[in-house]
Amino acid sequence: MNNATAQAGSKITANAAEQYWRATLARDARADGTFILGVLSTRIYCRPSCPARRPLRRNVVFFGSGEEAEKQGFRPCLRCKPNEKSGALRLVERAARELAGGEEEILRVATLAGKLGVTPSALRRAFQQVTGLAPRDLADALRLNRFKSLLRAGKNITDALYETGYGSSSRVYERSDAQLGMTPAAYQKGGKGMKLEYTIAKSPMGKVLVAATEKGVSAVYLGEVERELIGELREEYPHAEIAPAKESYQRWVGEIVRQIEGKPSSLELPLDVQGTTFQRRVWQELQRIPRGTTRTYTQVAQALGQPKAVRAVASACARNPVSIVVPCHRVIRGDGQLAGYRWGLSRKERLLSAERAGEKKSQNN
Repeated sequence: MNNATAQAGSKITANAAEQYWRATLARDARADGTFILGVLSTRIYCRPSCPARRPLRRNVVFFGSGEEAEKQGFRPCLRCKPNEKSGALRLVERAARELAGGEEEILRVATLAGKLGVTPSALRRAFQQVTGLAPRDLADALRLNRFKSLLRAGKNITDALYETGYGSSSRVYERSDAQLGMTPAAYQKGGKGMKLEYTIAKSPMGKVLVAATEKGVSAVYLGEVERELIGELREEYPHAEIAPAKESYQRWVGEIVRQIEGKPSSLELPLDVQGTTFQRRVWQELQRIPRGTTRTYTQVAQALGQPKAVRAVASACARNPVSIVVPCHRVIRGDGQLAGYRWGLSRKERLLSAERAGEKKSQNN
């Protein structure tokens, strides 16, 4: 098998491959788990951080997983053991199980580290390497997910508040309003009174679900399985009236598919989304990022006049309900690496590549 054949089989874009090669040369442990590299001359695959001597670029092919590499006839490296979980990953998995309990006292890094038998600094390093988050960030996300699940299941707000470990009603309203985009009471209604219509279309990124009200687009999901996309929509809005869309929305769907293909906008899409004031400001700023270009989370925070709100910006990007229309895929980490895309880093890279190619084509015409 030659390099081109293996590369095509791995479904890794050329731009992503160059990023992966830079991470490989740097032995960047933060890239472990994102991809693995196969060496054509030895038929061995490794982690990006493998201490072994770097092979020649022409002998390297990248894969999304060890399973994919093994299907192509590669075997795991005996030094970096890419088919085994790293120590950092195992530590984060243990921590996640502890955090999932939602106990208030466990949220302190020192307490959590002590329970796991490691130092606080070691725990922070593991989280940064594996997730890019701080332990507290993951704890908040897990707690919020559990809180949302309880509300959707019919629990009253007070019971859900204490079952998820929030210490007071003021804290749950302060935190959840910023993260839910509405008050807990409003979220508990699960979209009651909303009339959502959806369409699922084909795109270069697989299936795309577009849901809208008569006012505008409310959700844009990317995936491969229709029933899973519909399930996500129903899970988020269990009490909304949800039905297949009428012909009147097809123009909006066509515009979104055009943008996925990297083509310039030909129609300004109306939006009907719920969010806090800060989230809306972030989403509006994302829409100002030119097609084919990127901004860092820090740059977005600075543009908003709140340079210290980098984490809040990242949170707003993660909770963007209308991907593509609000192009959160154009936001990257400060070191230039891709991170934090709900629909997968591969799609994020392909969206950026399509936009760059489309922009270059427009400039050449």
